[in-house]
Amino acid sequence: MSRCYGIIGTGAIGGYYGACLQQAGFPVHFLLRSDYEWVKAKGLRIESVNGDFTLPRVNAYNDPAQMPACDVVLVALKTTQNQTLPQILPSLVGEGSTVVLLQNGLGIEEEVAKIPSVGRVLGGLCFICSNKIGAGHIRHLDYGQVTLGEYAQNNEPCGITMVMQEIEQDFKRAGIETQLSEDLHLSRWQKLVWNISYNGLSVVLDATTEEIMANENSRVLVRQLMEEVAIGAKTRDRAITPDFIEKMLDYTTKMKPYKTSMKLDYDSHRPLEIEAIFGNPLKIAQAANTDLPRIRMLYQQLQFLEVMNCSQCNF
Repeated sequence: MSRCYGIIGTGAIGGYYGACLQQAGFPVHFLLRSDYEWVKAKGLRIESVNGDFTLPRVNAYNDPAQMPACDVVLVALKTTQNQTLPQILPSLVGEGSTVVLLQNGLGIEEEVAKIPSVGRVLGGLCFICSNKIGAGHIRHLDYGQVTLGEYAQNNEPCGITMVMQEIEQDFKRAGIETQLSEDLHLSRWQKLVWNISYNGLSVVLDATTEEIMANENSRVLVRQLMEEVAIGAKTRDRAITPDFIEKMLDYTTKMKPYKTSMKLDYDSHRPLEIEAIFGNPLKIAQAANTDLPRIRMLYQQLQFLEVMNCSQCNF
């Protein structure tokens, strides 16, 4: 019998992966806000480099209390909305359920694991170019890999667990490229190598990834930021190698022109994921008496820009 999936946050990430799972035959339940009436009536439309498809009928909800308990709950909200999870998750998880956080940043699994009735928590690191371009309409431009790792207290490595392997099998059946991580905390730091550099600079420089990589000065700055992330990871005894940094630079050079999620949020006057992506790593480094000056400056610039942008924020 197929596992049942719940999608919390049916946007560019949750909508795409949830639609792929339903297309592959899994029962999927989608929680929506602004798109609820549209998706309930017309379903989801996916444009993808892997092939376009439409789901004319989906299980759509605007109230988590109306959703059934699911075997796996994929949380694809921005971390700026995580304060809503204590009200959303308890009714969606049953005995043996797994919560997977398809989110960016550090320190998020620890907070979600504290929510009553939430048991096993996984992190999912998504390397994907995907945008929501209209009501129930998602455009997948490039990549799509998900790295899964299980959370344990004090961020101890869990190795490859049975539940990770089971979800991997489901994802692969849905055409979602998946890797398993023995050490979620290391994978989180590795994801920051890209997120801190490109999400932050895309807002501060008002640029796409292509524009950032086309300029010699910004390319140098990207590399310097990535090297600072590696210094931060080292304070937690996690090693990010120069080869990994080179791989991220190469991936981004080959990537189709892309506006980062933080740039899209900024342009739409939505709150930015500054604390999860920048603030938490800086706090960890500071606790180890380590300064990350370029990341700290980027953090301060983003805080300033968000305040200036907030008169039109849609909270």
